[in-house]
Amino acid sequence: MTPAQETALNNSVTPAWVRRPTNLARAVTAELVERIVRGVHPSGTSLPPEPVLCETFSVSRTVVREAVKILQEKGLVQVRQGAGTMVTPESHWDMLDELVLAATIAVDDSLAILDDLVVTRRVLESDMANVAARLADADTVERLRAQVDRMDELVDDHVTYHEHDRAFHDTVMQASGNRIARGVVRALESQVINTARYMGRTERSLCVASNKGHRRIYERIAAHDPDGAAAAMFTHITEAWLVRRSGKPVRLQR
Repeated sequence: MTPAQETALNNSVTPAWVRRPTNLARAVTAELVERIVRGVHPSGTSLPPEPVLCETFSVSRTVVREAVKILQEKGLVQVRQGAGTMVTPESHWDMLDELVLAATIAVDDSLAILDDLVVTRRVLESDMANVAARLADADTVERLRAQVDRMDELVDDHVTYHEHDRAFHDTVMQASGNRIARGVVRALESQVINTARYMGRTERSLCVASNKGHRRIYERIAAHDPDGAAAAMFTHITEAWLVRRSGKPVRLQR
């Protein structure tokens, strides 16, 4: 092997001893996120000291310190000189973080966090539907029509139907040109699309009702009716969630 080949090999392969602490830190972080969200380490209390965490997870101080640093970035803890690592109030947590959101959903029997997720989707997607109705060109309108027609054919296959459902919403979001709002919605949805709590019931009649909502959105966008498109999206997202969960959550009332 030439010196150049040896250098290239060394640069392309990360030694196991370098990879391991990072992977361990991520694993420790994930466990600590779950413990904090579950209340094992309540807000306002200190995390166990470094030696205890090292013994608990059978890792080095370097790994624990990296995990605590990541927890700080997620807003779950604050390191105070002389006071240790304090767990912060829930209001400080980064709820767009995948670990924090997933752990919160898992422990929230009231479904309030999912209600908030739906409200957030509703606000952002209603606005994007409004803009899409003003900006959508003929190709976008035709794509939406084809998607709605295709979903009418898929109401007996809820898995494939929901894949096309997400594609329809994404077409509307792309048509709005709002990449930030689309990114937020996609990040939120990625945490819940495979959870039974969010997806709820899957019978044919619900798919039929859902696609009627999609068709109303498409028709208002095709008519270049911004207010009508926003109202149709607002109603569709609200009604679809109310059917999937039980009760009438106060958080959704407007």
